[in-house]
Amino acid sequence: MRATTGAVDTDGGMEPSFLALPLAEVTDAALAEARRLGVRHAAVRVVRNRARRLLLHDAHLRGSQDDTELGLSVGVLHGGARGFAAGPEVDPAAAVAAVGRAVQVARVCRAVGAEPVELAPEPVYADRRWTSRCRVDPFAVPEAEAVALLADWSRGLLAAPVVRHVLAKVSAVRETTWYADTAGTSLLQQRVRVHPQVLAVGVADGATATLRTLGPPTGRGWEYLHGTGWDWAAELAEMPEHLAGKLRARPVRPGRYDLVTAPSHLWLTIHESVGHATEADRALGHEIGYAGGTFVTPADVGVLRYGSELMTVTADRTDPYGLATVGWDDEGVAVGAWTLVRDGVLSGLQTDRHTAVRLGSARSTGCAYAESATHVPISRLPNVSLRPTPDGPDTAALIGGVTDGIYLVGSDSWSIDTQRRRFQFTAQRAYRIRHGRLGEQLSGVAYQADTTDFWGSLVALGGPGTYHCFGADLCGKGQPVQAAAASHGAPTAVFRGVRVVDTAGEEAR
Repeated sequence: MRATTGAVDTDGGMEPSFLALPLAEVTDAALAEARRLGVRHAAVRVVRNRARRLLLHDAHLRGSQDDTELGLSVGVLHGGARGFAAGPEVDPAAAVAAVGRAVQVARVCRAVGAEPVELAPEPVYADRRWTSRCRVDPFAVPEAEAVALLADWSRGLLAAPVVRHVLAKVSAVRETTWYADTAGTSLLQQRVRVHPQVLAVGVADGATATLRTLGPPTGRGWEYLHGTGWDWAAELAEMPEHLAGKLRARPVRPGRYDLVTAPSHLWLTIHESVGHATEADRALGHEIGYAGGTFVTPADVGVLRYGSELMTVTADRTDPYGLATVGWDDEGVAVGAWTLVRDGVLSGLQTDRHTAVRLGSARSTGCAYAESATHVPISRLPNVSLRPTPDGPDTAALIGGVTDGIYLVGSDSWSIDTQRRRFQFTAQRAYRIRHGRLGEQLSGVAYQADTTDFWGSLVALGGPGTYHCFGADLCGKGQPVQAAAASHGAPTAVFRGVRVVDTAGEEAR
């Protein structure tokens, strides 16, 4: 794994009100109490999360929310068991009390026979700072200005005869975190992400269809809504035509087709069938009670044929605009990039400091993350991406090489079994391909496959010009459930002979 060991150059600034908190006093009090109680390892986290959301219906504001959550937590390793405690007060007395509660939890865990915990070693990073690449603070943008922009987008769509209603929304999140532990690491970091989204409802000849923008959530600031990183004007201008085509779409005829997948669609298949399937905690038998396990085992690394030789998938927490990008994870591990699948063979897993020890790894890959100060850090996805072919063709050439197929754009519904094996995915838009030519839109298209069979059917990948990152900003995992965000990049890809069904259960006429 390639690890970072210093701050990242960014355009953003740390939240001043967070810097005014008594972080040094809280840390000194908590760590001194931990040492007094004989704690082997202790970590203090102070986290302030701010989330802002706006919702417009037909260009009129229907909902506005701006929430801030501040808290302090302490995690300890005592007597071979973990303990955790948290609360909303950020002061030395609260920190000392949290240490005491965390030690009590560790004692109870040890008494009931909890699995012994060891943490992989990690270098010390003292007085380090990292901020994400945010040029325009979304929380500094007046609400009236934000509403005006979304309303303008909405009115442009409503002017099209095919569009009956428009929902427009945007969410912005800023996470500011202080981390310090008994080893001497002390870290201050902040990341910002935004997610605009517009949904158009179309009606024609008694039929109704919906279409969402493809623009993904991203680790940028408000500049993203003004065209930095995504051409919103171009996408919104094309939506009425795409929506009209969706209203005219005829049902797909079930059968086997070659699938050409746009990155805007394939990212979700990567997320569910590769990203979650290669989490070490699942491979070790955890998470089965809620979000499910995985067919992958630790013994499969270096052996399992995951897909065709074209398939190389990387994990990365350093991508400049990735949703899972940070400087260090919530266990004080410097993040980096590594390979999960190389030339079709499973080559790695995602670990935190505990699962790294279980797997015999020298150090964690930096995948521990907690939704807030009140949550325990658990193993969460980095940015997981399918790599393009360096000299690969463009999308038009890939489509041109398909005789009988379907082109899929945008993510929609999905389902996958508890072992990340059998799945079904649908798309925002699906187009018939005949003899290398793109035809009409189809309705009801869903494809079903086994994970390794599907990736084994990968026969072509686009070049770097077809590559783009998408992602999920509300991925759930854990008990109690925690939300996390991760980006997933992909080029245009071609899969041979995949089973397609009609979700309406009708044969094409």
